[in-house]
Amino acid sequence: MVLQQYPPPAEVTEGPDTEEQYDDHRQEIYGWRKLCLYLLALLLLSTLLVNIALTVWILRVSCLNTEGMGQLRITSDRVRLDGVSEFLFSLYAQEIHSIQDTSLLIHSESQNVTLQACNGKGGVLGSLTLGPKIMETVGQHFEVMSSTGKLLFSAGTEQVVVGADKLTITGSDGAYCEHSIETSLVRAEPSKDLRLEAPTRSLHLDAPKGVHIKAVSGSAQAVSRMDISLLSMDGVLILDAEMVRLPRLPLSGEGERGSPGEQLYEVCVCPDGRLYLSKAGHTSTCHDNSHKC
Repeated sequence: MVLQQYPPPAEVTEGPDTEEQYDDHRQEIYGWRKLCLYLLALLLLSTLLVNIALTVWILRVSCLNTEGMGQLRITSDRVRLDGVSEFLFSLYAQEIHSIQDTSLLIHSESQNVTLQACNGKGGVLGSLTLGPKIMETVGQHFEVMSSTGKLLFSAGTEQVVVGADKLTITGSDGAYCEHSIETSLVRAEPSKDLRLEAPTRSLHLDAPKGVHIKAVSGSAQAVSRMDISLLSMDGVLILDAEMVRLPRLPLSGEGERGSPGEQLYEVCVCPDGRLYLSKAGHTSTCHDNSHKC
């Protein structure tokens, strides 16, 4: 086997000729090229300064800090908004309250305001809608409480409760009720009449322990097109007045004369409860005039 041997490379010696050859390869930038380079560097520096200024201005205008930006403050337990804020879509929150000593305003310029309570699946459990012409609430129970926690009004599927001490109806036509009303007291305002009226049906006043009708400074009238029934199941019927007048009772005849110009009668009661007047005598004359029954 033949091995080919190569001669070792010759050593390069540096000398004056080598340095001159290297200097010839270096080129300096001068003239219009140098001016363009300086202009480009100046442009880049100006752009950098403008970017820094814009960044500082944006941070200052938006009030960006470690707690949020602008009027928004985000902490570990709440989100706080100072001033007026606008929401374009839905807002979800567990609790919304105003800052101390300020009022909370929820305003819609063109549409209604709707507050909804939803379950975990997105179903609506209750809602309150404030519109330009109507306020509508949807839920199983509705309550109005006072600042002290007292129940003022509640409405449910079974009953409506007015918890205030007094319910005043200021309408000129009074109140219209399709069904029964249960209350312990019904009275009119001072210097005004109280009217209980059923234009096309009957009027019933029922109480397990009695019905008390009292007119302190005026008169009490009961007017009916047909019959007026006063019924007491276990007690008595009391007409407590200085004078009780029944002007249209049927007469059985002329009574005895008392003082000049007066006729004396006695009030008789039929088995069915009807009343009639019978002429007075030394003894009762009801049995003699029982044909009136």
